[in-house]
Amino acid sequence: MSLAVLRSRALAGMLAPEVSVEVHLAGGLPSFTIVGLPETEVKESKDRVRAAIQNANFDFPARRITVNLAPADLPKESGRFDLAIALGVLAASGQIPGNRLDEYEFAGELSLTGALRPIRGALAMTLGAGRGERAFILPRASALEAALGGAGEILPADSLLAVCAHLTGRELLQPHAPPATSPAPVYPDLAEVKGQAQAKRALEVAAAGRHSLLMAGPPGTGKSMLAQRLPGLLPAMRRDEAIESAAILSVAGAFRMERFGERPVRSPHHTASAVALVGGGGNPRPGEISLAHHGILFLDELPEFDRRVLEVLREPLESGRITISRAARQADFPAQFQLVAAMNPCPCGYLGHANGKCRCTPDQVLRYRGRISGPLLDRIDLRIEVPAVPENELTGAATGETSSVVRERVEAASARQVQRQGKANSLLTPAQIEIHCKPDQAAEKLLKQAISRLSLSARAYHRILKVARTIADLAGNQTIGTAHAAEAVQYRRALEAG
Repeated sequence: MSLAVLRSRALAGMLAPEVSVEVHLAGGLPSFTIVGLPETEVKESKDRVRAAIQNANFDFPARRITVNLAPADLPKESGRFDLAIALGVLAASGQIPGNRLDEYEFAGELSLTGALRPIRGALAMTLGAGRGERAFILPRASALEAALGGAGEILPADSLLAVCAHLTGRELLQPHAPPATSPAPVYPDLAEVKGQAQAKRALEVAAAGRHSLLMAGPPGTGKSMLAQRLPGLLPAMRRDEAIESAAILSVAGAFRMERFGERPVRSPHHTASAVALVGGGGNPRPGEISLAHHGILFLDELPEFDRRVLEVLREPLESGRITISRAARQADFPAQFQLVAAMNPCPCGYLGHANGKCRCTPDQVLRYRGRISGPLLDRIDLRIEVPAVPENELTGAATGETSSVVRERVEAASARQVQRQGKANSLLTPAQIEIHCKPDQAAEKLLKQAISRLSLSARAYHRILKVARTIADLAGNQTIGTAHAAEAVQYRRALEAG
């Protein structure tokens, strides 16, 4: 036959729409044309396909070849269509049978030798297919990732020749076995941090309610060490959370099977642009906030980030999603991350330090802190000071609780939240706050005084209530009491003076 139709999948944000690869051979001068809105990588597949077919000892037809990637209005990128195009040429020229092509979906980039190279977004592709009836033929290096999606049969292949042998029935591809259970991730231990009892307590509260956290203190006081130990305090990822996180990393080409089930921790440099943080590009890809989905986004030296870059965090901090719009397309990515930031108290970093080295003027301090806008600061639940560690604690042995001990309390508090409202306290809506975060009379009186004295906004008040609810959950109390509300208010007072 002179026409072959195969199935593959494109990537459009987190979606993987189906693509029909139609290959037609006609008479006339030899040519090779690809239509259907192909980008440069897809156009270059002509040379890869030709060389792969010849090096696999097939005949490349000297005819007019037209490849249509449908639908025509969907942009096609990357080399994922190489395998389907090569098989279409061979089927249309009668060198392999075409009667079973509709039973499979194909994706894979070809080398000039005919070997199959891994593709980006294999997991997103199988998740996008749902529980389809077709099996997936993929490069072996992408099969382990694709199998996590649980959609259809996964048939890994090493080369174009191996796929052709399967389609002709000479040597069938063996289905990929389900992935083995990944070992429990290992995180740095909280006990390694000396001193900083208040900061450790704030870290526990942040972990229990998935609250955002800002730590301010002189250099070398342990801010980065504390941030690195937060993932070890969080409850283990559920499988659906792990697959969501892995799918985003897969779309970005950053997925590693050995880290499946480990909460992602992203630490972009302060020179990062807004596009690097939220995602973008001509063909939109996820940024750091999406790559940190169900994990931690750690911003060290927060005031050193460009103010316009920090402002893009405001919307996803509230909604947990980011929509990237371009003239021709739009992509929606999840971004349910936990923000942890660190900063110095002043430009030199030593304001309030016992050594008295700071010579910054009040105006310099205000300008430095003014790099963080009020609306963004208002969205951060916990703000704490991390002072210098006293000499006797620094030189003594570490005596604090281990991460496993703290994690037990965090898991118990998280279980209470899920049982009560089905989500973490940080994700409560205003209406849900009214239901689940009611303080008793004494706590309500204290909160009214705090609103008046600290000039709190409505958002800040709601965030204090959510933090107080988390503190009460850690204590195992059903009602928010005075002690819980007072501790929550204290976490809003850092950086107010000075």
